Amino acid sequence: MDPQNKYARYTNEQLEILELVYNECPKPSSLRRQQLMKEAPILANIAPKQLKVWFQNRRCREKQRKETSRLHGLNSKLTALNKILVENNDHLAKQSTQLTLQKHTLRKHLYGDCSSQRPPMEASQVCCKLSALAEQSLADFLAKATGTAVDWIQLLGMKPGPDSFGIVAISHGCDGIAARALGLVALEATRIVEVLKDKTSWLWDCRRSDVIHICSSENGSTMEIMHTQLYAPTTLAPPRDFCTLRLTTSLEDGNLVVCERSISDAECLSYVPSTQYFVRAEMLTSGYLVRPCEGGSCIVHIIDHLDLKPSSVSEVLTRPLYRSSSLLAQRMTVKALRFLKHLAQEEIGEIVVGGGQQPSVLRSLSRRMARGFNDAVNGFPDDGWCTMGGDGLDNVAVSCNATINFSLSKFQSDRLSSLAGVLCAKASMLLQNVHPSYLIRFLRDHRSEWGCNMDFFQQDAASRSHGKRQAHVPLFHTAKEDFLEAVILEGHYSAEDGTILSREIYLLQLCSGIEDEDIDGCSQLIFAPVDANLSDDMPLLSSGFRVLPLCDDMDDIVKRQSDSEELRSGKRKNHKFARSILTIAFQFMYEVGTRDTVAEMARNYIRNVMDFVQRITLSLAASSLGSSSADAPFVSSKGASLIHQILQSYSVSHGVDIIPRNFTDKDAIVMLFWHYAAAIICCSLKATPEFVIANQAGLQMLETKIEELQTVSWERTIGYGLDSELAKLLREENGELPEGIAQTSKGKRVCYERGLVWRVDEQHLALMFVNWSFQAGI
Repeated sequence: MDPQNKYARYTNEQLEILELVYNECPKPSSLRRQQLMKEAPILANIAPKQLKVWFQNRRCREKQRKETSRLHGLNSKLTALNKILVENNDHLAKQSTQLTLQKHTLRKHLYGDCSSQRPPMEASQVCCKLSALAEQSLADFLAKATGTAVDWIQLLGMKPGPDSFGIVAISHGCDGIAARALGLVALEATRIVEVLKDKTSWLWDCRRSDVIHICSSENGSTMEIMHTQLYAPTTLAPPRDFCTLRLTTSLEDGNLVVCERSISDAECLSYVPSTQYFVRAEMLTSGYLVRPCEGGSCIVHIIDHLDLKPSSVSEVLTRPLYRSSSLLAQRMTVKALRFLKHLAQEEIGEIVVGGGQQPSVLRSLSRRMARGFNDAVNGFPDDGWCTMGGDGLDNVAVSCNATINFSLSKFQSDRLSSLAGVLCAKASMLLQNVHPSYLIRFLRDHRSEWGCNMDFFQQDAASRSHGKRQAHVPLFHTAKEDFLEAVILEGHYSAEDGTILSREIYLLQLCSGIEDEDIDGCSQLIFAPVDANLSDDMPLLSSGFRVLPLCDDMDDIVKRQSDSEELRSGKRKNHKFARSILTIAFQFMYEVGTRDTVAEMARNYIRNVMDFVQRITLSLAASSLGSSSADAPFVSSKGASLIHQILQSYSVSHGVDIIPRNFTDKDAIVMLFWHYAAAIICCSLKATPEFVIANQAGLQMLETKIEELQTVSWERTIGYGLDSELAKLLREENGELPEGIAQTSKGKRVCYERGLVWRVDEQHLALMFVNWSFQAGI
């Protein structure tokens, strides 16, 4: 083969060798390609540039093949979905005409029966009134679910299509707030209806949903008077409740409908018990339409349309929570559809869980933890909570509960006799320009920054922990929504007599809304101490954080949608999230005679956490330079100073600035260093160099974490075959490394095309590796 030929032709033997190499390493470095030509003489007549082009073309063909396969699959799904929607549209047009005719017939029949009969019981009169209301509710619901009764717009971050879990839209310009979801679920229709009607099983914001009265119609429909209570998501607003009529019926075409709306008739409301502490909200016609399809699946339409009475909230900051259709979609409508999809995945075995537990068991634990946190935030008196007096400052509220039965668990069995109850310290604060998912992810990954001052789960108030480390063990996960994990805290604490003792503390931790940055929804981190004897009766003392976005008008939604599109297209580099509310609630056990002491300790601790969060959010807001800014570690003032020295010394030694000189904000400089494309690693100059700090690419190259960096061996990683070169460079203060090979902390080979070394100061050395990659089979 002519090396000068622009279009090279390869023999079958050459292609066979190249394919073997490609399977081991699709993107070999120039060093690897040269080594390959030496090892395989049959490739010796191929020009290095042609060999590089072959691998480029081979990667391109592989990418095109995968994309073609994916597009074929998408096309099949779209064809099937389009057929279903066309049939549904034709059927609904006919059904609309039939319903109009049936409406007049049924109304005449129902009113005729009510006027001709004199039922001996008041319940019969109520049933007659409910029938007329149910008829109107059914027509209104179908118009919303499949018609144009509401002006729907696509929810930001929810892309429709066969690859998504469903189609989600929110209302625009209607009374109240509304959300709609449409998806294909691989469950039977009756099972779907049964699950959706049991709101407390999937809607964590639902405290209670009780059937107060029930009656049936002649056509087999079921009408129920319901009383539903919803938790308040923050401490700044009271909870809501609803008194509604729920109709469950089957249409002539076999579709199942569950529709629900508020009732105001005095005779119907007489069945509902009086409630305190709740604001009576209104449910406009909402519900579920389930359409069976071939193969055992169903198309599910979900509509939520509420008037949460925002004017009843005195705090101006919290009113947007009750005006946001997007927040309603995230916390209720989308939750229902995802729960159904998750159940379907469980039945076919697609859900993988840890700990040897069944998915239903871990799902129940997640629900208990979420409800425990909601109970702590709301502090209902009928659950045993009572408010304690303050200390003159109003930012932290403390309530106590002496009704929790600790004897149901062996947790802290040596202290059961002295435990008197539980305290909850809670507060809410306004945040600016930080995405909820960023903050919650940061709090999860940096527990030692805010949780090391007090081990409030198993220790006395005077005990303090030292040197705590944490390990995360995943247990249960739902895509882009929630995941449950076990957290093992390892460390030491000081006993009352001054003795240092070791201890492991186990937490269950529930994370929600931290994996999808495109959606401006609720994010939360909830955790509770547990032991090996976890049972259904054991009280879970849930504590944690919840961040809710504040958006109350369509202009905000449209603006954020425009910002998101510009970010994805690369036209904008900064995206500052608007306002949000952070709610913090921590539960503390107290012993007999220590309630006031623990209450004061709890207030101070929550205030310290609030101060920490305020500093972090200011830092994240100032350095919001990309979608992954919350991934950066919390850097101390000493670490930030070292980073500035690294950047300044590089400019002096190489005459080029890593960070543009027009950046003066210290936090922004740290963030740019963290996200710099090349791997930068700094080590101390000792007999054997020790790693001190690295950016994100440097940690990835070493396959380690920032908290474990100092434990990584120099000799087994960067120093692999570099000692002679390094000694020479140290004498020259700075220089370059030729293309070479290093190792990660886990023994994997790393190839880099170029390396730079420079002295930071008398005690530190910095290295930069450009165009590095993991290599296999070298």
